Amino acid sequence: MNESADAVLIYDGECAYCSVAASALKRLDDVEAISWYDDAAQAFLDAQFADVPFAMVLVDRRERRVYAGRAAAKELTDRAGMPGLLGSLVRDNYDRIAKVVGAASGRGRDPDDVHSVYDLDAAAADLFAALLDNAEKRPAELS
Repeated sequence: MNESADAVLIYDGECAYCSVAASALKRLDDVEAISWYDDAAQAFLDAQFADVPFAMVLVDRRERRVYAGRAAAKELTDRAGMPGLLGSLVRDNYDRIAKVVGAASGRGRDPDDVHSVYDLDAAAADLFAALLDNAEKRPAELS
């Protein structure tokens, strides 16, 4: 775990495609990843949204922002340095990609319709350390 990380991606940890994508994003030094099913992620989402939306969520404590759904996909492609066109394709087709991947992985549910950038709620910000503590180990941390 990178305790100095500024951002944590909450993603569908039971989706093989999503897990591969989250692993690729671990190349970004300041982004950690945690499964949506992890208790720390559930507590954070409940504090931030007063609900637990089933969506990809990027939490950035430095910017005090929470990106959800298409907004998270766009922010991640921007941070990964993907060209604007590719980022636009990912953002604009987020729902379609999520449905296809969900069907292929046997997930049985579609992401919730949450696609904006939100201010980081104070109660949710207090739970950021728990997200980091429960983030998935990077390959170098496993040895």
